[in-house]
Amino acid sequence: MKTEHIVLDEKMNVTLDAYIQGTAGEYRSITKRPAVIVIPGGGYMFCSDREADPVAFAYLSAGYDTFILRYSLNEDAVWPKPLQDYEMAYSYISEHAQEWNVNMDKIAVCGFSAGGHLAGAVATLAEHKPQAAILGYPVLAETVDEILKDAPYIYQKVDKDTAPCFLFGSRSDSVVHVNNLIKMQQALADNNITFEAHIYPFGPHGFSVGNDAIQGKGMAFCERIPHWVEDSIGFLQDVLGKFKSDQKPGEGNTGLEEPVCKQHVDDDGEAWLSVDCTIGRIFGNPKAVEKLDKHIKVMKEYVVPFSPEMSFDDMMDIMRMTKLKDLLMERQIPVDIKEINEILNTIPNI
Repeated sequence: MKTEHIVLDEKMNVTLDAYIQGTAGEYRSITKRPAVIVIPGGGYMFCSDREADPVAFAYLSAGYDTFILRYSLNEDAVWPKPLQDYEMAYSYISEHAQEWNVNMDKIAVCGFSAGGHLAGAVATLAEHKPQAAILGYPVLAETVDEILKDAPYIYQKVDKDTAPCFLFGSRSDSVVHVNNLIKMQQALADNNITFEAHIYPFGPHGFSVGNDAIQGKGMAFCERIPHWVEDSIGFLQDVLGKFKSDQKPGEGNTGLEEPVCKQHVDDDGEAWLSVDCTIGRIFGNPKAVEKLDKHIKVMKEYVVPFSPEMSFDDMMDIMRMTKLKDLLMERQIPVDIKEINEILNTIPNI
């Protein structure tokens, strides 16, 4: 493994620690690695060491290159300077991506507390947004007024371009109230953004990876809290793709399978229809209904109304928020989903 300590802004003491793993050779199918940029917390007054290396090592062991960003603090942390620090870090990684074999299309950020605020800003506001954001007991709402003047409320900045988010924290956190997580979840849901959330019933603020070497045994601590690490890696695999067990020539050079989870829960906001659009969106489009006529006839044989008084159209209205692909698979309707998707891809989503 290669390590580097990079000074991004000497005056503001902004640094980036890089942990770069090998590719190819003994790693066979891994030709480029996804990466996680770790952003420690500390109330914009310091960068917590226990939210730096211990977190980076967890993602290293899962196969990700990792970078620890120590950003502007105290009087230097005038917003948006911390966000600009991230942009500097991203640009530096991008400039060295070929040398380090980093896949710049598979970048995630992982931030804690105030660092979670910065990671949330990256997911919503950055010029170079990541493909995923992991936000631990993050400052996402009005709590930011207590630590940094003029900084944004992140939940208010969520839109359709926000990165998929993994959220976690404690209900009993006395430093960053659980409402920060709750408001963020609602904003993500309202904007159709993929997310996963874990609010543990009790535990202190700043638990990092949650093991005894970090937290000790002196405080009440939900024993499931350490699970967030493994769960977040699973989330990254869902939205970035798993490492391939074997990569044959001609399969591309990412070393990753296709993601099983998209940025958005459905494709209703995309330019063209697909089987990942909702039934309401597809059946509300006359051209789609016309082109799928033969497939709809098959569907009518398998989608049984709840009562004799109900029609097929009534059933489609009830299931209007269901993705068409989910209905076809759940009812095991004998149609070619790939063919249906190709048809829908020719129809503008209006």
